[in-house]
Amino acid sequence: MCAHFHGQIWNSAEFARSLGASEPTARRYLDILSSAFVIRQLPPWFENTKKRQVKAPKIYIRDSGLLHSLLSIADAATLESHPRSGASWEGFVIDQIIRMGRFREAYFWATHSGASLDLLLFRGGRRIGVEIKRDDAPGVTKSMRVALHDLRLSRLFVVYPGDRKYDLDRHIRVLPLRDIG
Repeated sequence: MCAHFHGQIWNSAEFARSLGASEPTARRYLDILSSAFVIRQLPPWFENTKKRQVKAPKIYIRDSGLLHSLLSIADAATLESHPRSGASWEGFVIDQIIRMGRFREAYFWATHSGASLDLLLFRGGRRIGVEIKRDDAPGVTKSMRVALHDLRLSRLFVVYPGDRKYDLDRHIRVLPLRDIG
């Protein structure tokens, strides 16, 4: 069940209902899996931006091989056409960035009106945003503009599986995953 919630905002009521258990039991299971380093709970960032913000964590299975096994993804061709391939890529990239250990705090940000940021990092008093796209040529989205403005980001990086670096505008840079670090 956690594989199907991978990359989504945690909803303990929905998970408990699917499991046939109480919400406290569902939360306890999530905490056990997090303590065992099977699940990453990415906490939400919220501050007074005059917008209703999401305050529940996103969950990710930390091992993409385990995720693919649980989703019955046997090979690269199956992964390419699977509806959760984007979430798989997102979880993999987030895990790689956090494992580098250069950032003490990592969050995601989302509003109830639909604006979101996959990863919000803090370093030296600066706020750095990361959007993760599985596209060949990602572009600027309205959500990116909202995040830049509302969160006062120093920079926003778009990580994608391609091989070219390029700027989308003065504050938004597209980077291949291999160039992170």
